[in-house]
Amino acid sequence: MKSTNKHIVAFLEIIVAEKGASPRTVSSYESDLTDVLDFLITRKKSLLNAGTEELRAYMHTISEKNGLSAKTQSRRLAAIREFYRYLFSEGIIKKNPADYLTSPKVGQTLPKYLTEDEINKLINAQNDIRFKTMLELLYATGMRVSELVGLPLTAASPDKKIITVLGKGNKERQIPLGEPAAIALDEWLDHREYKLPPGRTNKWLFPSTGKSGHLTRISFFNQLKKTALMVGIDPQKVSPHVFRHSFASHLVAHDADLRSVQKMLGHADIATTQIYTHILQDRLKKTVENSHPLAYTSKKGYKN
Repeated sequence: MKSTNKHIVAFLEIIVAEKGASPRTVSSYESDLTDVLDFLITRKKSLLNAGTEELRAYMHTISEKNGLSAKTQSRRLAAIREFYRYLFSEGIIKKNPADYLTSPKVGQTLPKYLTEDEINKLINAQNDIRFKTMLELLYATGMRVSELVGLPLTAASPDKKIITVLGKGNKERQIPLGEPAAIALDEWLDHREYKLPPGRTNKWLFPSTGKSGHLTRISFFNQLKKTALMVGIDPQKVSPHVFRHSFASHLVAHDADLRSVQKMLGHADIATTQIYTHILQDRLKKTVENSHPLAYTSKKGYKN
């Protein structure tokens, strides 16, 4: 990373840890945010005290003067939104100035997700009960990795069938746990005390001796990448956010309704959850191809 701005550097580290951002993506984010910073400096503003009007002025500048394509403008805006969402969620700023920015419409990118077999390989390869439990919970709930590592010890219900997650905007949501995740969680709680220094207590579900008191997003990300290599899955395909997409995609593929998926993911707007309808479309297409009496097949012509 070339940026000397500590907030940009910290943000880039987070998108690597949480979303598995590739070096190319990191470089793009760094370049985009540095361009925003340079613009703000000309207006005697910083990244932390910029308001919505300054950010709108930046977007207007790259649109009118530089003539950047709608796709490039959208990428710049995505970087701005992600960056300010990070600053707000970390409590570095009290108000998100990027909330009301709009962008040109471009084609929507479909979410990347793993197959059910790949998920099983990653989970079943684990000998570390703490990490295995974290993978089980991540896949069982679709929670963000920041929500996962920040789970308090009190997050699980006494019967381990419900887990309470504190999401964006300090909004709580309750997510039911399937049997594999509940069993893994129960086993982990039996072992958890052995991870603590003698005589010490810790309020986190997944404690650590580090400064935060719990396992960090970056540590989790690195261990996930190592596991992917171990089971023969391309590490570039695997990230905590891909687990979140896999959770939602697999639910929809098994007939879950979008409203339920929306609530479990913690999406404020159902439109955000609708990116997973591509699963429905694929399934409907296969249904027609396999079941319709007049479906065309290249080898046999029309079915009789």
